[in-house]
Amino acid sequence: MAWFKKARKPLAPQEKASRVPEGLWEKCPECDAIIYAKDLVKNLHVCHKCDHHFRIGSIERLKTLFDDERWDEIAPGLRSNDPLRFTDTRPYKDRLAKTIATTGHTDAVVVGVGRVEGIEAVIASMEYSFIGGSMGVVVGERIVQGIELAIARGLPVIIVCCSGGARMMEGALSLMQMAKISAALARLDRARLPYIAVLTDPTTGGVTASYAMLGDLNVAEPKALIGFAGPRVIEQTIRQKLPDGFQRSEFLVEHGMLDLVVDRREMKATLGRMLAFMSAKPSGPQASKPSGPQASKPSGPQASKPSGPQAPKPSGM
Repeated sequence: MAWFKKARKPLAPQEKASRVPEGLWEKCPECDAIIYAKDLVKNLHVCHKCDHHFRIGSIERLKTLFDDERWDEIAPGLRSNDPLRFTDTRPYKDRLAKTIATTGHTDAVVVGVGRVEGIEAVIASMEYSFIGGSMGVVVGERIVQGIELAIARGLPVIIVCCSGGARMMEGALSLMQMAKISAALARLDRARLPYIAVLTDPTTGGVTASYAMLGDLNVAEPKALIGFAGPRVIEQTIRQKLPDGFQRSEFLVEHGMLDLVVDRREMKATLGRMLAFMSAKPSGPQASKPSGPQASKPSGPQASKPSGPQAPKPSGM
């Protein structure tokens, strides 16, 4: 007599609303320490117990490097126009629009010109939250425009790399940016201007295979993942177990792939010393002094002294 039985629905568990506001605390993925969010920001997003470096965005990065957190952005209005009309799980155009709305960035790099420890410089900082910091046409164009501005004004260049590699949705056009940026850096080198590459977690793929490793000085943050292919792909290819710490910044320093590992809290001061040591163009009246062959030309009365066959012969004694 099933119609005599009353069907009872299970009681849904009632979750009590938390009285603790969201975002007040952060958990360190390395040591599981619970860190007050404001203390983490003051410490430049570095764990005060184990020195684990949290990933930070491009704007936060530029604030830690530029004096007074001030800079002029280069080519902020550039946007990708989906040149291949690419579609995978959804159209690339829709993916771009959603990512722009979510992150507040128009692409995966922010390029600015400002001062680092008093020295004017161009800094390009990559944004990992924008499609994995992937390098597309806009990324290449912004970085090249920053390099060209540096050449025109005689400024050093710093590129903070944080990327998963070239952008799949732009195909060969994204791969062309490797050569495009490398050629611009070659012009910067011929102008005898410094370029410093700062590698952060993660720096992989086509970015590592191009401008990330072309610096006059290659610097990395502690324990940053740096490589071309991932460890799993390498292990499956060579059929060998990789050593501990493989593709981490400390491992690369030991094997000569990097010059220095620098804590984020000391990065700005270190870059300032590097730029000063590498004879970056000084600011002020000294910046207008001529350089190169013209600088050695004499001035004053000696400049008009005839030379060669037309010079008067000295009289005898």
